[in-house]
Amino acid sequence: MTQVVLASNNAKKLAELQRILAPLVPDVQVLGLKDVAEYDEPAETEPTFQGNALIKARACLAATSLPSLADDSGLCVDALNGMPGVLSARWSGVTGAEADSANNALLLSQLSQVPDERRGARFRCAMALCTPDGEEIIEHGEMPGRVLHAERGAGGFGYDPLFAADGHEVSSAELTPEEKDRISHRGEALRRIAPRVAAALT
Repeated sequence: MTQVVLASNNAKKLAELQRILAPLVPDVQVLGLKDVAEYDEPAETEPTFQGNALIKARACLAATSLPSLADDSGLCVDALNGMPGVLSARWSGVTGAEADSANNALLLSQLSQVPDERRGARFRCAMALCTPDGEEIIEHGEMPGRVLHAERGAGGFGYDPLFAADGHEVSSAELTPEEKDRISHRGEALRRIAPRVAAALT
């Protein structure tokens, strides 16, 4: 079976990516970073999602010699001029298990005086595929919506409890995994790149 590595140590993100990709490319075994030899992951130093996704996919390919997928994604809030954007995962400066709650608390504080009509936001994702023959493919996905006034729901991860997608009254953390996959930025990017993954690996 052909293998591809998803360059992520985030268990929840990895599960989401594997869940979405598996039915799209059923003949491909999707590995995570825990399934390959450990290597030093590069710093995400680019100012764009696409740039950071490529950094991660290139490093994974160089370390494993296997076709490598990586995404970079984040929440872009209108009232914050598109921030936290590429800084989403480290917006509060807190790392580790407490990062999500600290990031959400900071975002709520920054938007505390912002009315509903100005709380528009969108999740954006860039997905990169790098192959041993030198091919590099990028696809993008977006999920527009708004930032809520309080966390809701226990599912998902990151900013999901604070985000309601357009056309939905519930937060992304209140959606079932299948509902979220259908509308999410990562789901869109993966559906776009899946045929390229299948073509590149045959």
